[in-house]
Amino acid sequence: MERTAFGRQGESLARTYLEQKGFTFIGKNFKRLHGEIDLIMKDGPALVFVEVKTRTTLRWGVPAEAVTPAKQRHLRWCAEVYCAEHHLTDTPLRFDVVEILALPGRPVRFHHISNAF
Repeated sequence: MERTAFGRQGESLARTYLEQKGFTFIGKNFKRLHGEIDLIMKDGPALVFVEVKTRTTLRWGVPAEAVTPAKQRHLRWCAEVYCAEHHLTDTPLRFDVVEILALPGRPVRFHHISNAF
């Protein structure tokens, strides 16, 4: 499967997973020049920017390890742009990571890291 399609499939799974946990879907794939936010969800009063990492192997470590400090800066910048474009000034913000492990021959596993950075 193509990498982008695989990533989008992971985002869809993460959205369903978070909705089952009580989150409300706001948007997806918010793209700007320096980055993209995979999912934008609401958890109570908090607006949650979610980075989804889907993997079929642990060869390069757990998926969340790919959310490097540089990636975090890009996500924060995109979140600031999103908030400015939507005139959100007093909304609590949070950054979460959802890891999805789709290891061959095993059930898909989810790991939600709330307030990851």
